[in-house]
Amino acid sequence: MKRLSLHILLLCATLWCMCACGTSSNIDDYNLAVYTPTYATGFRIVGAEGKQSTIIRVTNPWQSANDVETMLFIARAGEKEPAGFRGQVLQGDALRVVCMSSSHIAMLDAIGAVESVVGVSGKGFITNPYIVANQRTIADVGYDGNINFELLIAQQPDIVLLYGVTGACTMQSKLDELGIPYIYIGEYVEQDPLGKTEWLIALAEIVGCREQGIAYFTEVPLRYNHLKSITAAASSPMPKVMLNTPYADSWFMPSTSSYLARLIADAGGDYIYKKNTSNHSQPIDLEEAALLTTEADIWLHVEGVSSLKDLRQQYPKFANMPCVQRGEIYNCDKRRVQGGGNDYWESGVVQPDVILRDLIKIFHPELESDKAFVFYRQLPKL
Repeated sequence: MKRLSLHILLLCATLWCMCACGTSSNIDDYNLAVYTPTYATGFRIVGAEGKQSTIIRVTNPWQSANDVETMLFIARAGEKEPAGFRGQVLQGDALRVVCMSSSHIAMLDAIGAVESVVGVSGKGFITNPYIVANQRTIADVGYDGNINFELLIAQQPDIVLLYGVTGACTMQSKLDELGIPYIYIGEYVEQDPLGKTEWLIALAEIVGCREQGIAYFTEVPLRYNHLKSITAAASSPMPKVMLNTPYADSWFMPSTSSYLARLIADAGGDYIYKKNTSNHSQPIDLEEAALLTTEADIWLHVEGVSSLKDLRQQYPKFANMPCVQRGEIYNCDKRRVQGGGNDYWESGVVQPDVILRDLIKIFHPELESDKAFVFYRQLPKL
């Protein structure tokens, strides 16, 4: 009788474990919205009734991607990935993270999880204070196409945060072979400045601090939209804004719906190039660029020069443009470090309101006259 009772107890325990661990769950069960972004278009977080595990579904995480979807299952409470799931599996919240982009480091820092970073790409280009202070212990695993996989393995990462440029990252197949989970973080293809920032909630889910991520992000649109609203009170006219400098024999201009074009519009500026209505930058020739610059009131992102004198020397054809003569030339390199890294592309991703305030100060200085530039600077004469 005792033996029968013991068998019954073991059977009950087994059945309970099967139910609790969700071994019979199906991918279709994961249809409950855990987090649906307001501004970002490239990810969402879903769960299932009675489950602690979640799935991050990522769509079109690189340029020109079409109907691409990748998934990460974050297994919690001993739950197994559901039947029919095709993607990466992370066992529990990530404690050790390798970041292949510096903007992902800034996201983790914003939610108080930067200490989870054990590996990076291009350590000398990173501006984050924690990474700089811990260069001896944080590994530089190299760049896509030239990865030191032995060093990466030695960090024992729980997950690698990837990004693709025009296709899947070349290290993906090796990570599959090694059994190291990964996820594509596609914030850089988002056109909405707030959409870029909202991706930090996906990272917060990965490291187990979703609520901190939501709390941080909730405040960002409030600050951003308040700044956007005050441009309506500007007394100065809306300036025409030129962007960038030549690359080889071409001058690449963003689309009218791009991240930077939206920032310019929200700051009360008029992006001067209206022909590009695609979803990516397009080249124009130097003659057209010269005509546009002639009409511009302000010229932003004049890369590779530190002063107006440098600009005139490197681009003599543009030396006498009205905006150059007036000194209305600005770069977003105020927080560039000696190694060449630029915090504009790092922590600027999680501070779009600060970038917006800088641009308002440039376009309508009467509105933000008491604020110092954070990311931008006006080129000096010498």
